[in-house]
Amino acid sequence: MARAALTWSTHDLAKAADVGANTVNRFETGQDARVSSVQKMRQAMEAAGVIFVEENGEGPGVRLRKALG
Repeated sequence: MARAALTWSTHDLAKAADVGANTVNRFETGQDARVSSVQKMRQAMEAAGVIFVEENGEGPGVRLRKALG
């Protein structure tokens, strides 16, 4: 959901997070991924403007930070 909000391809996220595209694919399909790789992906998306919304009874989600200016 977060990657889609940025309109990033798998390769875009992999490049921004300095991980392999296969790592992104494995994570997105629910397979094992290293904690360090998941942290890198999250940090890359947050740096691009994604805000992760924690579970609050309505389910977790994402939104994009407002553009400055």
